[in-house]
Amino acid sequence: MARETGILADRAISALFETGRLNSERELDRDQIQPASLDLRLGSKAFRVRASFMPGPSHLVADKLDRLSLHVIDLSQGAVLETGCVYIVPLMESLALPADMSASANPKSSTGRLDIFTRVITDYAQEFDKIPPGYSGPLYLEISPRTFPIVVRRGSRLSQIRFRVGQSLLGEPELLKLHESETLVASKQPNVSGGGIALSIDLTGDKDGLIGYRGKHHTAVVDVDEKDQHDIFDFWEPLYSRGRNELILDPDEFYILVSREAVHVPPDYAAEMTPFDPLVGEFRVHYAGFFDPGFGHAPAGGRGSRAVLEVRSHEVPFILEDGQIVGRLVYEHMQEKPASLYGSGLGSNYQAQGLKLSKHFRI
Repeated sequence: MARETGILADRAISALFETGRLNSERELDRDQIQPASLDLRLGSKAFRVRASFMPGPSHLVADKLDRLSLHVIDLSQGAVLETGCVYIVPLMESLALPADMSASANPKSSTGRLDIFTRVITDYAQEFDKIPPGYSGPLYLEISPRTFPIVVRRGSRLSQIRFRVGQSLLGEPELLKLHESETLVASKQPNVSGGGIALSIDLTGDKDGLIGYRGKHHTAVVDVDEKDQHDIFDFWEPLYSRGRNELILDPDEFYILVSREAVHVPPDYAAEMTPFDPLVGEFRVHYAGFFDPGFGHAPAGGRGSRAVLEVRSHEVPFILEDGQIVGRLVYEHMQEKPASLYGSGLGSNYQAQGLKLSKHFRI
């Protein structure tokens, strides 16, 4: 039986298209609807702008683009987006949300692991990645590649959106109770505070001492739509523990690391990692924060799935030590159990993962 409040599951997202609450320029891709989210697709042109901006309560995004756009890039045949630049791309999907439904957006996992900074913008927005109840209008994606130049095209999917009705977040007592019955993180003494359950960093490494990767500079381009395309060592520097079980994060460098704990998202819940927690240090963890129902769920083939962490230090070097808390997972109720769980025949790339780069790199 469906709850009155919660995150919309795949069947309810499909129904939004049927009722005109969601619209798209073309037919949906086969796997575009995920268990608790919808992948958003780039439209046919990108606007190179001078700087990131917020429309504000009185302006359309198009009005700002008329003033701030430097030039327009045709994406119909694919185009390169350069590092250090900011682009605004109208998306194929648009919304006409009912008054009791809001939405939020996040980069897809592969997007975050490529250090592509993305944020969804709406008309009259005062916050990135937040769509207020009852919003009706177009969606835009701000894209800023940070480490690697990328190739994108019309239809590329860099971001995803979740829909929710009412209050769906679990409070701390409810979260603890769920952990006791479902083991949300593989920890004997879970740290539950700030509305979430803590994850810590694994810096002991695998049998070879590999603890993560640091992105290289001045590389070739990455085509976001191609899997198993590149040699890891052309883009990444492997990092090893060397017995110290610590890592110094250099400012403005990008790291792929992994959580010590395995993560579990039961089928009736969705999770999200808070992108930055000032209580744990001067660094940002996990650009791509959505965890779908079924992630790490044993019947869906996910036993032992750990959270891969996209980490960037801020203005000063910062020492990470093994076992240090690096972020928190918040959990939300689903309105109903999805028809398909993460990892169950959806071509999910990161079920049962350990330390893993994005799908674009050959193992």
